[in-house]
Amino acid sequence: MSCKRKTPFDRKVCKIFKPDKNCTFISFAKELIDQTVFPYYPPDLADFISLGDENQDTDSHHFTSDQSKVQSDDVEGLLIDDHETQESEGEKADLHKYLVGCEKNPVCPKDKTDLADLYSYGDENQDTDPHHFTSDQSKVHSDEVKGQLIGDHETQESEGGEADLHKYLVGCKKNPGHSQFIPVDTFTLKHLPKGLQVKDLYEHIKVTADLTVRVSVTMSSPDRPKFWPKTTRPYPFSNMSERRNFWTGSGRVRYVNKFQDGVRQDGGFGRTDYTKCWCRKCEGSNSPSNVWWEFQVYTATHVVFDDIEANHTTLRLFYDRDNSPMVSVNKVSVTCVNIEDDWCWLNCVTCDETLGNKLMGMWKHYENVRGKVWNKYLASRSSHKLTFIVSHPHGCSKQVSVGQWKDRPEVGGSSKFTYTTCTCPGSSGAQVHCLGYKDWAWSDHVHGGSFKSGLNYCAVAYFL
Repeated sequence: MSCKRKTPFDRKVCKIFKPDKNCTFISFAKELIDQTVFPYYPPDLADFISLGDENQDTDSHHFTSDQSKVQSDDVEGLLIDDHETQESEGEKADLHKYLVGCEKNPVCPKDKTDLADLYSYGDENQDTDPHHFTSDQSKVHSDEVKGQLIGDHETQESEGGEADLHKYLVGCKKNPGHSQFIPVDTFTLKHLPKGLQVKDLYEHIKVTADLTVRVSVTMSSPDRPKFWPKTTRPYPFSNMSERRNFWTGSGRVRYVNKFQDGVRQDGGFGRTDYTKCWCRKCEGSNSPSNVWWEFQVYTATHVVFDDIEANHTTLRLFYDRDNSPMVSVNKVSVTCVNIEDDWCWLNCVTCDETLGNKLMGMWKHYENVRGKVWNKYLASRSSHKLTFIVSHPHGCSKQVSVGQWKDRPEVGGSSKFTYTTCTCPGSSGAQVHCLGYKDWAWSDHVHGGSFKSGLNYCAVAYFL
C-alpha cells in the first residue's frame, strides 16, 4: 500500500522507493536538490526531478534521446530491422563459438563480477582479517538463491534486557574476542589499509561514528509478516508468543532541523502543522517548548517495523565507551518503511538545546566531509572496494570495522552489496559505507545480515 501524494514529484519518489505503509513522506525532496545535496544526477534522473510534466516517461529503463534513435526499414509502418535468431552451420556443436565470438555484446573480462561465486559455499577456514582480502572471501551461500539474498538477521536479542548485553558480547561465537572491531575512541589512520590512510577519509569515518546510534526495541508488532516477502524464510520476531521482548540494532542520524513555533529555523523552507515540541517530556507538560529539533534515523525495517514498535524504541547516542554518559531519545515515529528492501526511516524529536545543536553541527560536518570523500574516490571505488561500518555489536559500545565489498547483485533495478567487513548481532541497521559510492538523499545501504559462509550483506538501496 503506497502513500498518496499531491505533487508529481512526490508521486515519482514514492513509485521508486515503494513504501509499504501510508508514510508521512515530507515534500522536501525538491528543496534538497536545490540545496545541491546531489553534485550531479545519473542520466535518467533528469526526468525524475523535472516537476512540470505529469506525463513524462518514468520508466526505470528510460532511454536517452540518443538511444531512442533507430533507422527503420519501414519508417511509416512497423519498425523492422534484423531478426535475432541464432543460425549455426555446425548445429549444436558450434553454438558456444557464437557466444564467445559475439560482436553485438562482447564480454569484457574486467566487467565480470564474482557472482559466479555468489551462490557457492564459503570456505570454512577463510581469512576474515579486514586488512587481508582474498578471493575466497567472495564465496557466499545464499539462503534464498532464487529470490532475495537473505541470511540471518543481526539484531541482538536479550532475555535479560540491557543488563545481559555484556554477557552476549563475551560469549560471542561469530567473532570471539572481537579482534576485528576497533573501539571508536581508539580508531586512528593506521587502522586503514595502506594507500587509504588519508585525513578526509578518517574524518568521514569519525563523523559517521558520531552520528551512529544504538536502537533498542521492547515490543514486537503483531503486524510483522510470517515470511520475508516472496520467500519462505521466516521474518524476524514474527512468531513470538510473548510480544514484549528486548533487542538492539544500529542506525544513523541524518537531516537535523531546528523548529520554532512550527517554522524551520536553519535556513531551509517549510513548517509543521504543530507549533510545540512533541517529545515525551513536552507531551505531558502544560507548557511544552516552542523550540525543538527533529532528526531522522535510518535503520533496517526488521529492527523497527512500524509505529507500534517505534513507540517502544529508544535511541542511545554517543555511546562510544562502556562508561559513556547516558544520552537517549525515546520519542520516535516511523516515516517510511519498505519491508522487501528492508529499510526504515524514523523521525525523532528533542527539545534539549545542547543535544539539538550538537547533532546539527555533526550533520553539517558529515555532509561536507562526505562530498569530499565521494569525489576523491569515485573513480577508484571498484579497485580498492573499501567498505566500513560503525555499529553497536551486541548492543554494547560503538565499534568501527573495515573490509571490502565483494559483489553488487542487482535487485529489481536497485542493488545491494556483499562484504567482508566484520559485523555481529546488534549491527543490523548500521549504515554500510562503500567508499566512492554516494547514497541518495532518501536511501542508504544498511546492514541486513550474515550468510552461513560468514560473508555479510546489506539491504537494497539506490546509489550513485
